[in-house]
Order: sequence, then structure tokens, then C-alpha cells
Amino acid sequence: MGLKERVLTRYIPQHIAIIMDGNGRWAKKRNMPRTYGHKKGSENLKNIALACNDLGIKALSVYAFSTENWKRPKAEIDYLMGLPKEFEETFKGQFEEHDIKVMFSGRRDRFPKDVIELMNRVEDKTKDRQGLVLNICFDYGSHTEMIHAIRDISRQVKDGDITLDDIDVDLVTNHLYTKDLPPLDLLIRTSGEMRISNYLLWQLAYSELYFAKVHWPAFNQKQLLKAIDDFQSRNRRFGGLKEGK
Repeated sequence: MGLKERVLTRYIPQHIAIIMDGNGRWAKKRNMPRTYGHKKGSENLKNIALACNDLGIKALSVYAFSTENWKRPKAEIDYLMGLPKEFEETFKGQFEEHDIKVMFSGRRDRFPKDVIELMNRVEDKTKDRQGLVLNICFDYGSHTEMIHAIRDISRQVKDGDITLDDIDVDLVTNHLYTKDLPPLDLLIRTSGEMRISNYLLWQLAYSELYFAKVHWPAFNQKQLLKAIDDFQSRNRRFGGLKEGK
């Protein structure tokens, strides 16, 4: 039995998150500019999204641009701001064919107007699709996400819409960007780095973590299947114990 066939016989994670790390280092090894690595990384995102859709995964969240990435050189930031448009123009046909929905998570107040309009347009065009939800985390930071949730909940308490006793796990979860997505099963980080980097901290509470050594542009379908195969071999207890232990 091949790797894909074995993976398909077991539980398929419903929601996978990926920290797409290593674009710049991948490009540097090839004596190319960092922007070349980001371009190849964007192309690879399409391939992995299609592979996830084919496996029956419901949601894929990817860390495309963090709240801290604004510290990078202006030329690199300018290039990254153009990736959503490039992504839409290059892959919209295949995403339509495979019924893939696209959403963006994160702040939108710091982007140029044309980038915001593009994000809104893509979300509106794809909102009724029933395939994979590709959640692109753009100007995303988990601390910012949770601060916004706390502010919204505090405002509801202040206005008398809810009481302090109403605040529980479900209420907080329903104030996060990912409120409409399945619980997060698996986080994958590429490039060999073993950090979470302020990504989906609340959602990761009971997720499995997998660290791949390859840089993101080299993370292919086989690497994805290996990560899922490893996930499927684990005993997820969610804080409890196996019967008899």
C-alpha cells in the first residue's frame, strides 16, 4: 500500500495550519533574491492547497505575512503586497474548478487600498464554494487576534449584552478570525525551525505539531502526506488517558 493510500484509510485532519518558512533561505541557496523565494513559495501554496482539497481536508490556514513582518526591508514588503493579486490572477481558474473558498485572517487597516479591495473581492467571489477553505493569514498575529477578541467581549459586557459568567471557551473561540473553521488538528512548520512564532496560539491548544526540515518551496505533496501519516500515528488524548492507563 502506498503512502497516499495508507493516509486515506485513516482519520484525515479536518484543519491543517502551515507556517510557510524558508522562502528566503531557499532562494539564497540558489543565488537568487529573496523575492524569488516568495514567488516560488506562492506557487507552492497553490499545489499544497489543491493536494489538501484532494485529500478531503476542510480547511488550510497558512501564515503568509505576520504582524512583525513589517520590519523587513521595504522592497521585500512591497513585493509581498503584490502577491495576493498575483495569486488571484494565476490560480483563480483552478481554484474555481476545485470549488476552493478563500478567506483572509488578520488586520486590514495597514494595507494599501488596492490590496484591501482585492482581498474583499476574492472573499466575496468564493464565499459560497463548498471545497477546501484556504485561510490566508495576512498581517496576522495571535496576540493581536486575542486582544481584538478581548476588546469585543469586554464591549459586550459593558453594554450589558452578556455577563462575566457568559465568558467561556466557546465564546472566546467565536470571537476569533477562525470562528467558522473546524478545530485545528495539525500545525506544520517548514525549514527546520521549531517555533510557533505568534501563530494561532489559542487554536493550537490541543493540536499536533510537525516540523519539516525542507524549506517551504520544496515542501511537496509527498512531504504533506508524510506529515499527515505522522499525525495519524499519534495518540491524541486531549488531556485524558487511554482506557486502562
